[in-house]
Amino acid sequence: MLNLKLGITAFLLEIGAWSGPLMLQGRSDAALASYLIVHALACAMLALCLLPLLSGEQARPRLPVMALMAVFSYAVPIAGFVGVVVAVVVLRLYRTPQGQDDFESLQLPEFDLHQRMQASFRQAGLRSFLGNAQAPMQTRLRAMVALQHVSGRIASPLLRSILSDPSEDLRLLAYGMLDTLEKRINRTIDSELDALRRAEAEEGATPGPQTLEAAHRLSDLYWELVYQELVQGDLRTHAIHESLRYCDRVLAQSPGNAQLNLRRGRLLHAQGLAAEAGEAYARARELGLPATRVLPYQAELCFERRDYAQARALLQELGQWRALPRLRPVLDYWKAR
Repeated sequence: MLNLKLGITAFLLEIGAWSGPLMLQGRSDAALASYLIVHALACAMLALCLLPLLSGEQARPRLPVMALMAVFSYAVPIAGFVGVVVAVVVLRLYRTPQGQDDFESLQLPEFDLHQRMQASFRQAGLRSFLGNAQAPMQTRLRAMVALQHVSGRIASPLLRSILSDPSEDLRLLAYGMLDTLEKRINRTIDSELDALRRAEAEEGATPGPQTLEAAHRLSDLYWELVYQELVQGDLRTHAIHESLRYCDRVLAQSPGNAQLNLRRGRLLHAQGLAAEAGEAYARARELGLPATRVLPYQAELCFERRDYAQARALLQELGQWRALPRLRPVLDYWKAR
């Protein structure tokens, strides 16, 4: 409505500019002055009326564009007035759209479906992101939910670090997820204890295959509580003791199990029994367990004993293996010393 009013005003002023000299006898200075003033007002009104009809890019910068239309219509009395109107209408109706047809024929690339199915968050940097109190709460909650798809060995320390977070929602969620992980293993332990009692009742005093299998699974489950850092303090001590007890029970019947000998060494190591742990590690290597599985723990044991020369020798031996990317910084450090 405003543009229409301005257009009508400009049209009436232009008519008034041409009728003014007729009323003032055409040849006087006053007639010329009235024409120039009224014609200038008509051109200004016309520019104000037509400027909103131009698109955003065409109307910028606004003041120079408006001045150009006003000056052109003012300099050319009738043709300029009509020409500005026609030019704006043509630009309005026949302007070419920009950025719409440039990529109509672009073919989308094919994506790997396995990559699409991955979680939204990567493990790298997840600890620092969850610990960032300035991050949006919803994003941090989504990152915590993504920990369901991460192994317990990685998820449990992250969740435990959030228990001191200032956000109550995050603390409750972290506690619930930790409790769920622990209860899941404890329920399995209860089931295996029942299976062990039934096997002992069926097989008698001499342990049979079912008894040994149940004891092996119990050692694995108690070790998972320790390995995933789901228990601490006295509960951790109890889990280590129970896992070692069932491990010794199986090894008493099958001492050639290399994996269980390594497990026994790690459990003894966790109890601070360095000599017994060293013997178990050596026994695991003798039974054919790959050196890359045992050497890191033997080197750690030597380091705790302050036997740095032996630790360096073990790490140099370990450096001959190339499939150890996570241990590479440690190996480089000890080689450089």
